[in-house]
Amino acid sequence: MNSKIPEEIVERAHQGKSTKEDALVLLEVPPFELFRFADELRDLAAGDTVTYVVNRNINFTSRCVGTCGFCAFRTNNGKVMSIEEIMEKVREADKAKATEVCIQGGLLPDVGLDFYQGIVEAIKAEFPEMHIHSFSPMEVYHASRISEIPVKEALRRLKRSGLDTMPGTAAEILSDRVRKIICPSKLKTAEWIEVVKQAHAAGIPTTATMMYGHVETPEERIDHMLIIRDIQKETEGITEFVPLPFMPYNNPVGEKMIREGRYATPGLEDLKIYAVSRILLHGYVDNIQASWVKLGKKLAQFSLYCGVNDLGGTLMEESISRSAGACHGEMITVDELEWMIHGAGRIPKERTTLYGGAHELASRNHRRTAGCGAYE
Repeated sequence: MNSKIPEEIVERAHQGKSTKEDALVLLEVPPFELFRFADELRDLAAGDTVTYVVNRNINFTSRCVGTCGFCAFRTNNGKVMSIEEIMEKVREADKAKATEVCIQGGLLPDVGLDFYQGIVEAIKAEFPEMHIHSFSPMEVYHASRISEIPVKEALRRLKRSGLDTMPGTAAEILSDRVRKIICPSKLKTAEWIEVVKQAHAAGIPTTATMMYGHVETPEERIDHMLIIRDIQKETEGITEFVPLPFMPYNNPVGEKMIREGRYATPGLEDLKIYAVSRILLHGYVDNIQASWVKLGKKLAQFSLYCGVNDLGGTLMEESISRSAGACHGEMITVDELEWMIHGAGRIPKERTTLYGGAHELASRNHRRTAGCGAYE
């Protein structure tokens, strides 16, 4: 192992010009040297504030026509919530002082865009201040095809109905080689990119995720991060990057891995992914989020020293990871989240979905002085 990060790699990272080759070198340096560097860049981008959002997940159906081999949530005949049932969960979220609802579901065979617009319009009619962070790029792509309208028009209609932001899920690994193995019927890499770019053009910011730890190579993980960086350079519409370790239980891809003696990614590997993502995305995506549901609370807390500055949401309900074997709970209280953050020596701050937080101005000023043109 190299004992020190080469100075030219450090310099390129500070300039927002890290390369694929740089990332491969960084994966080979001693882990705590990598973590130290990622933590330095985290401090520049976000300071000592660690953010979280009070939100609720609502998965309105497990019924899905998809064939993703990594999914433990999909069923052929699951119940589809009515709009009133969805609204009851939104009311519970409002009572719990949530500022965001995150709504996603399986791909229904004969349900077009009207269904999704109906959900958004019902929420906004009763709770106009509730932020609606909903519908993956795959859901929008699927609904637009059912409704026989272009994705661009589907997004325009959703925006008009009241959709505020979209989760950048369904990304998995942005490699068609990988997608052909784990999700052959899902939208291809270029299609995912196009939906996300069209969302940004329509005034709908998105997150960006990466589900890693199955059949992809280290190079494909890095390529994925660089694709996210390229999108952000062009659109400035990505609010956060969320690496998600694959849960290998109760699904065909994971069952095959376990038979071969491969299990969920080791914690050290997870932390290296967070650190490398901070370095590669420096100057473009300020917010790197750790999933306490997937990592567990203690590892998520330690990730705050590996480039992470956000711990996601309180959730209230998390069905998809749980069905794939995640055992760290479905919800977390604000008190416990803040206890975790204080325990890491950081400053907790509740944020909005769009990161209306105390570090926002300092973050923008840093990017200006770094010579980067991407502003949130």
